[in-house]
Amino acid sequence: MTVLDDRTTAATWPAAYPQGYAVVDVETTGLARDDRIVSAAVYRLDAQGNVEDHWYTLVNPERDPGPVWIHGLTTDVLEGAPLFPEIAAEFAARLDGRVLVAHNAMFDWQMIAREYARAESAAPVRQRLCTIALAKELSLPLPNHKLESLAAHFGVVQQRAHNALDDARVLAEAFRPSLHAAAERNVRLPLLECRPLTEWASSPAQPLIGRQSAHGSSYRANSWRPSRKRPPCPHPNPGRYETDKPLKQGMRVAFSGDTSVDRELLEDRTVEAGLHVAGSVSRLTSLLVTNDPDSATSKTVKAKSFGTPVVDEAAYTQLLRDVAPADG
Repeated sequence: MTVLDDRTTAATWPAAYPQGYAVVDVETTGLARDDRIVSAAVYRLDAQGNVEDHWYTLVNPERDPGPVWIHGLTTDVLEGAPLFPEIAAEFAARLDGRVLVAHNAMFDWQMIAREYARAESAAPVRQRLCTIALAKELSLPLPNHKLESLAAHFGVVQQRAHNALDDARVLAEAFRPSLHAAAERNVRLPLLECRPLTEWASSPAQPLIGRQSAHGSSYRANSWRPSRKRPPCPHPNPGRYETDKPLKQGMRVAFSGDTSVDRELLEDRTVEAGLHVAGSVSRLTSLLVTNDPDSATSKTVKAKSFGTPVVDEAAYTQLLRDVAPADG
C-alpha cells in the first residue's frame, strides 16, 4: 500500500495542471455504439484532488437494461428513473470547466458524448484523463489495470463494484494520491482532447424485454457486446505506409488505445477513405494508430516486432485528408 505524502502544496504545485476535475463513472446497458447509460456518478475535485461534492443518478435507458448481473439495475428499478435529457443539464453542470477523470476514460467519454448527441446537445468537456494511462506514467507496480488493483495499491476499500457512485468514490480516493505523486515528480498528465460528438444517426429504439430478473435471464449474455460488421475493403493491400508519403487505398490500418475522436467514427472515416480497418496487427498491417506507442498492448508489441509503422491520432487524421487512390 502506498501512503499519501502531502508535502506537495499549492506553493509547489505544477502551474500547468488543471484547476479542477470531475471523476466520473457510468454504468451502461452494454459496450456497443447504441448502448445506453443506466446510472452515472460524478465526484467534483479541486486542483489538488480534494473532494468538493458528489452526485449520482439513475437513468432510464428506454430499453432492456442489459447485464443486470454486473450493474444490478433491473427494469423495475429503472422504470421510474429520469430520461437522459432530463438529467443532461445537471450532469453538464458537474462537468463544466473540469477535466473528466475516469478509469478507461475513452469508454466513459464515448458513452456520455453519445447520450448528449442523442439529446441534440454536447457535454461541456474539453479534456479527459484516464487513470490507467496515469498509472502507466507513474510506473505503479500494479498486477493489472483493473480499478480494484489501483484501489488496493492506495489502500482504498471498494464496497460495491460496478455501482457507479461507489466506483466514482473509489476512483476519486485513488486519483488524489496519484495526482500528488505526479505533482511531486512534475509528471506531465496524460490529458486527451474531448471532441463533442456531432455525427450521430440513431438506431431504432430497442424495446424493454419483459421484466428483467436479477440474474438477467431475459437478456442473452453474449448479446450486449455485438461485433461491428463492415463490408470488405474493395482494394488490394498496397503494403506498408511510408513516412512523408500519403496513405493509399487498400492499406490495412489498426488502432490501439484511447483516441480523442469516437473510435467508431474514426474507423468509419477510415473505411470511407477506402482503407481497411484491421482488428489486429500482423505482418500485413500497413499502419498502427496509437496515442500511447510505449504501452505494452498486444498490438504495439507486435507492431514493434514486425517493424510496422506507427503514428499518433493527430498525424493520422491529417493523413486521412489526402488518401491516394488504389493502383489500377
